[in-house]
Amino acid sequence: MLYEQIARNKRKTFLVMFLFAVIFALVGAGLGQLLWDKPLPGILTALVVALVYSFLVFQDPVNVVMSMNHGQELREEDNPQLFHIVEDMAMVGQIPMPKVYLIPDQSPNAFATGLSPDKSAVAVTQGLLDMMDREELEGVLGHEISHIRNYDIRLSMVALVLVSAISFISQFAQRWIWYGFGGGDRDDDDRDSGGALGMIIGVIGVVFVLILGPLAAALAQMALSRNREYLADAGSVELTRNPQGLISALTKIENSQPMKAANSASASLYIEDPIRRPSLSHLFDTHPPTSERIKRLQEM
Repeated sequence: MLYEQIARNKRKTFLVMFLFAVIFALVGAGLGQLLWDKPLPGILTALVVALVYSFLVFQDPVNVVMSMNHGQELREEDNPQLFHIVEDMAMVGQIPMPKVYLIPDQSPNAFATGLSPDKSAVAVTQGLLDMMDREELEGVLGHEISHIRNYDIRLSMVALVLVSAISFISQFAQRWIWYGFGGGDRDDDDRDSGGALGMIIGVIGVVFVLILGPLAAALAQMALSRNREYLADAGSVELTRNPQGLISALTKIENSQPMKAANSASASLYIEDPIRRPSLSHLFDTHPPTSERIKRLQEM
């Protein structure tokens, strides 16, 4: 059951990442149609934007994410028990020991970040240390080590870069329409040369680059995050051989108050949504329902 779930979630992840690539290409094509009446220049421009964002974020992703969430690096003497649990989980997961950070927030939560197992970090809140016993801490940290071992941390950073790039392109297109559309940058004959079909394609490009693209990218990011949470839950059971520890920890986290220090852009990294935004629809939830996660853990 455990390994079947891991395999199923990995297949779903490849699907979501393929969807991301399609959305990104369509947003670029919409930009090209809007600016040059040709999709290819827009796709190439979108690729350049993504490369620039990647360069900026991937220089030191751990420090970037930790500074966004007020994380403070810990040494072993600061909290020996926490370090030993992280070390044990990393040893069982066969990855290098990640850096350990503390977030000064009383709401229990945790996340992992980085680009690869040898350049990774885990962060826990003060509330998590105060509320959890050793068994529950092992369940939570097993979950985070699984994110590192499965390279979820890299997928999350790639998703963050793509969503940020799509958002930038959408905002640029919006400003261009507001300040430049109809301003004489292109000859009217060129603009009208495509006739009705060209106008329809142009309208579709505008709608997609401004509305549908960013919306679809956000949905894909949420789907990717939810899918990886199920996989990391299964990985925690594999590492600890004890689903009850994570079940108990998730129950406590679910019934706690939202975090005050969490950054909304990195909310999908946490083991549970740190902001708890009210919503009539679960489409934009960064995490699957805790009740469903617990149900799957109980079946293991």
